[in-house]
Amino acid sequence: MKTELTKRIIPCLDIKDGRVVKGVNFVGLQDAGDPIEVAKRYNDAGADEITFLDITATLEARKTTLQMVAQVAKEVFIPLIVGGGIASLEQMYDLLNVGCDKISLNSAAIKNPDLITQGAKRFGSQCIVVAMDTKRNPNGGWEIYTHGGRNPTQIALLEWAKEVYDRGAGEILLTSMDCDGTKNGYDLEQLRAVSSSVGIPLIASGGAGSKEHILQAFENGADAALAASIFHHQEINIKDLKAFLKTNGIAIRT
Repeated sequence: MKTELTKRIIPCLDIKDGRVVKGVNFVGLQDAGDPIEVAKRYNDAGADEITFLDITATLEARKTTLQMVAQVAKEVFIPLIVGGGIASLEQMYDLLNVGCDKISLNSAAIKNPDLITQGAKRFGSQCIVVAMDTKRNPNGGWEIYTHGGRNPTQIALLEWAKEVYDRGAGEILLTSMDCDGTKNGYDLEQLRAVSSSVGIPLIASGGAGSKEHILQAFENGADAALAASIFHHQEINIKDLKAFLKTNGIAIRT
């Protein structure tokens, strides 16, 4: 059983070539600002954590990410989750050493699931987040995709969720590619299915377009709600969002 904790609001910064970008259904990327400036804005706005995803993760971009995380960590006072191209304990150590609080693994964890086990043993489960990009199957259920949503794996979501839980992951970051950037709401059925099958916190991602959508995510098993567009374009104010959630009975830090 999951321990009931205060729910969290997490802006997501997709990073490409050292800039924040945002697309729809993982394509059509547009510039959304400087990562350090955007992170400071979210820190001051009342976000609970910030997620950085290096979505192209070339070797050069990874070095840029390390420098960027070090700079951001000096400027903000909330936990930082960093993902994208992280495939070794050494890379995890380097990021944690410059101020990252949690490592997000995705494609590398599928290629080498033991990375989850090793990371959890060395750094603690609380540092290991496994990100999952999914598409709904026509015949039911969801399939895991890798490499920024480009490669299907034929791995079933619920099987993978249970495996990463058993391997010691501390959290799951679940992105519905079908809902991503559409602002039509999260995949609530998917949230309920994963939440009821694992005993670790679940971050909902993909589809937030309103305060009501974030409320629905929390009512359907999410422990944290991640969003990008609505925060980048300042469509929703985080303090207003938290007041709305509190009014609707959600335990949240204000």
